[in-house]
Amino acid sequence: MNQRIEIIPAVLPHSYEALKEGLEKLRGIAPHVQIDIVDGHAAKGKTWPYRDGEKWAQIVQQEHGIPFWEELDFEFDLMVEDPAAVALDYVHAGASRIIIHAAAKTSRQAIELLTGLREEDEGAGIYVGVALACTDSPDALEPFGEQFDFIQVMGVEHIGKQGEPLALKAIHLLERLRHRYTTLPLQIDGGVRLEHVKRLVEAGLPGSCQVPQF
Repeated sequence: MNQRIEIIPAVLPHSYEALKEGLEKLRGIAPHVQIDIVDGHAAKGKTWPYRDGEKWAQIVQQEHGIPFWEELDFEFDLMVEDPAAVALDYVHAGASRIIIHAAAKTSRQAIELLTGLREEDEGAGIYVGVALACTDSPDALEPFGEQFDFIQVMGVEHIGKQGEPLALKAIHLLERLRHRYTTLPLQIDGGVRLEHVKRLVEAGLPGSCQVPQF
């Protein structure tokens, strides 16, 4: 198995200006950035674009681009209650990868919508991931069949909150997922530090690792 691990910086923007500032720091350093999106219902607090609807509408309508869109690839982690209602907006905004949380009430519809786009030019380049809470079982993926390209395990117990330590439950879940999905890319989001890398590789991590930066 390829042991290469990709570290993807994550930005948790509270405004468009904060997004721009965070992305500017990553220019020339990381080609791929995760933008965390929180609607205040699936997790506490609200991030951009729920704090700036006007600017977001311009981006969705392709009148304005996400800062540095010509230099960076964007992965959107949708920590939202109704992902099916907004998933296409992130396609139009230029996402290369979109993560849907299994616990969201319309997660299945959102994933079916995104994977269905692959037969059209509009969604040909979109990779779809499913996020599991560290307390979940691999069985939580059964409703989605094989309609996802990778799995993200949340490394902390409270999603949308930065600064928490890595949960041991997340490592155990990675081990179980690797046993079931022997070749599928796995990634972990939250709580990861350098001292955890060896243990995560042993658990079967090879794939991507989100490290919050801003």
